[in-house]
Amino acid sequence: MTVKTNIFSIDQPDFETRFLTLLHSRESQSAPVNDAVKAIIADVRARGDDALIELTNRYDGWHANADSLRLSQQRINTAANSCPAETVHALEAAAVRLHDYHSHQKPHDRLYTDESGTQLGWRWTPIDAAGLYVPGGRASYPSSVLHNAIPARAAGVKRLAMVVPTPQGELNPAVMAAATIAGIDEIYAIGGAQAIAALAYGTPTIAPVDKIVGPGNAYVAEAKRQVFGTVGIDMIAGPSEILVVADALNNPQWIAADLLSQAEHDPQAQSILITNDAAFATQVSDAIEALLPNLSRREVTETSWRNHGAMVVVNDWSQTIDLINRIAPEHLELAVENPDEIARHVRHSGAIFLGRFTPEAIGDYVAGPSHVLPTSRTARFSSGLSVYEFVKKTSLIGCTQSSLREIGGDAVTLAQAEGLESHSLSVSCRLAH
Repeated sequence: MTVKTNIFSIDQPDFETRFLTLLHSRESQSAPVNDAVKAIIADVRARGDDALIELTNRYDGWHANADSLRLSQQRINTAANSCPAETVHALEAAAVRLHDYHSHQKPHDRLYTDESGTQLGWRWTPIDAAGLYVPGGRASYPSSVLHNAIPARAAGVKRLAMVVPTPQGELNPAVMAAATIAGIDEIYAIGGAQAIAALAYGTPTIAPVDKIVGPGNAYVAEAKRQVFGTVGIDMIAGPSEILVVADALNNPQWIAADLLSQAEHDPQAQSILITNDAAFATQVSDAIEALLPNLSRREVTETSWRNHGAMVVVNDWSQTIDLINRIAPEHLELAVENPDEIARHVRHSGAIFLGRFTPEAIGDYVAGPSHVLPTSRTARFSSGLSVYEFVKKTSLIGCTQSSLREIGGDAVTLAQAEGLESHSLSVSCRLAH
């Protein structure tokens, strides 16, 4: 397979057309899974564990039963204990950094009295139960366990229920080790839309949760969309993406590796380079072609790069800001001399990686923030997974007789203006006391 590098310049007459094509190139690629997911959810709601067992046997290729849907502590421990010590140590180090970062995010309650004498404020409380979806299809990601679970733990969520596909019934030792480190012992060997349905509506084996988080394939994403309202969700996650802004002072091979780091996730992933040097773009392209033949995930990586990768050449960095905000990337690397100067103008990005020595991959594992981030330009209106996803705010309002007299008259007037007589009466009867 020959890599068809898509290099184009902002000066080209057809730049806007080509840029819009790049921006929307993956939208038509989504599989029409709506009806299939709807049927799976209805089946799980109607038949509970029986549906989970049948679907798991069909899609994951092992003979599940009611007793094996939930992993026993012995199975978890056996798998976790077989994980290489070096991997366990790295997971533990990552967990410490993640917990430290998210502990700093915890919002604070507030209570104050305004000029009328009315007591006002808010209180933050964690949700009771969260469902964590951990991918297990193309690859198993122990890091996803930590990046989903630790923000929830930092928020104070008591119950974490994890679902993870287990093709052929085999457990991934690193995933089980990560779950153990995160303190998760409620783990179910199920995946796909059926796992989302079980978490949302419950079955005899799986109690329902309040919120479902974590990325998955198109069926998982669609299932989350369909159960939203019954439960909360973090986001509808699409294939991974990266935007790298780099000048010619970088090592071309480093930037090539950064671009390929996201391309290897999925054939639908997207990697884009913006540079102010056309010769450097060519050097990065050559470096990509040199790296690809030796990659273990070459087929996936090359398909992603060929179909959705691109390099954009600008004249100066001022032109870059608008492009970044229009792309609204999941991951943004600023491998330039003064990354802060560009970063302060960026309004839309899931995470920003500052400087030449901050590759996106460091954020996938050990930096601290969760790597669960908004994709498909949804960074325009949403944020990455954090403590805030697992807490909710309750307003506090307390009137005294005096403060009610101070502000109640306006409430009566507005209630009458809206034709809501009982609203008016509930205030005015107290004012007359």
